[in-house]
Amino acid sequence: MAAKCATPLRSLHPQRFGRRLYSSQRPTVAVLFQDIDPPVINGVRKPRKPGGYQDSGADIAYTLRSKGVNITTPDSSPQVSKHEGWCFSDTEEGIVSAVNNGATHLWANTILFDSHPLQRSQKLTAYASDLYVVGQPPGLVENCDDKAFLNDKLRSLGGYTLPRSWLVTDSHNLHEFVGSIKSFPVVGKPVRGRGSHGVKLCHSPVQLKQHIESLLGESPLVMVEEYLAGEEATITVMPPSLERPEHWSMLPVTRFNHADGIAPYNGSVAVTANSRVVTSEEMKDPAYRKVMEECQGVAKLIGATAPIRIDVRRFRAGSEFALFDINMKPNMTGPGRPGREDQASLTAMAAAAIGWDYGTLLQKILASAQRLSVFRDYRSPF
Repeated sequence: MAAKCATPLRSLHPQRFGRRLYSSQRPTVAVLFQDIDPPVINGVRKPRKPGGYQDSGADIAYTLRSKGVNITTPDSSPQVSKHEGWCFSDTEEGIVSAVNNGATHLWANTILFDSHPLQRSQKLTAYASDLYVVGQPPGLVENCDDKAFLNDKLRSLGGYTLPRSWLVTDSHNLHEFVGSIKSFPVVGKPVRGRGSHGVKLCHSPVQLKQHIESLLGESPLVMVEEYLAGEEATITVMPPSLERPEHWSMLPVTRFNHADGIAPYNGSVAVTANSRVVTSEEMKDPAYRKVMEECQGVAKLIGATAPIRIDVRRFRAGSEFALFDINMKPNMTGPGRPGREDQASLTAMAAAAIGWDYGTLLQKILASAQRLSVFRDYRSPF
């Protein structure tokens, strides 16, 4: 956790900052890690990641520094082999400490929500036009991290390809619900999940009922989804920036070597071992371009201000793709620190296909940072 800071926020000299939507100044970056448990939202709490994303936070800070970007850290000389000491806590105290350490840009490598200090801290309000943030607006994350909410909105709007799905609550007659499912297998998962936590392919009514009961022990709301049996891929959509002022999709990364139909969590199997970017020959299949355009449409609709990653899968071999998991905070680990050579994220793999190394990817994301005032002023399209 960041050191305590009882002094007021330093002056940021607003005249040094343009009134631009995006920052064009030389930044000093502080990376934030998850030090706050997400609140219960509509009866559901998103699981907190052990370590609070300090692994990817250290990768980000170290790699940006190696690219010549000014980085401020809570430890004056963090050890390159350790995750700790590179990132500030995302508590109000930690964020204030980062600003007092000289940060002009806050990289929110954490899970955000409407009551988060980045949204609500009065200590930051006076500087909301001068500080810049890399991340999604908390109001966006609070709504769109709910898979059922976002999928239902997209389904009602039309123009998006989605699997069939059902919601189950603890008030449902489980026996009756499971009996209404006519085709197996199906996937059961939390509506606010992290990674592959709680995601299971259920091959029978008995297995589905048992899995739903297990998930209802963690959360009062469970999502059951049609199983998509074809090729799985993931698509990163980049946010607008001065260089490229619109949302745009990177090339799809195809996934393989699933564990019982589900792509394993990257913490247990490195994605470099079960994923690759699609080839130019494969890209001749119009299904890829179609789903890339749908993914761009989602990012534009919700107003994403940082990368999102959308998992897609064909209904069956050779069919079109459906969007089945829209991730507001894609994993952002990458190579650079010793022992991290195989830690490229799916987004970093897609970036490499267009000639960006991990550091360049991070610099491009940093260039999309928005003023805290804009970040806080987000309005949902729904």
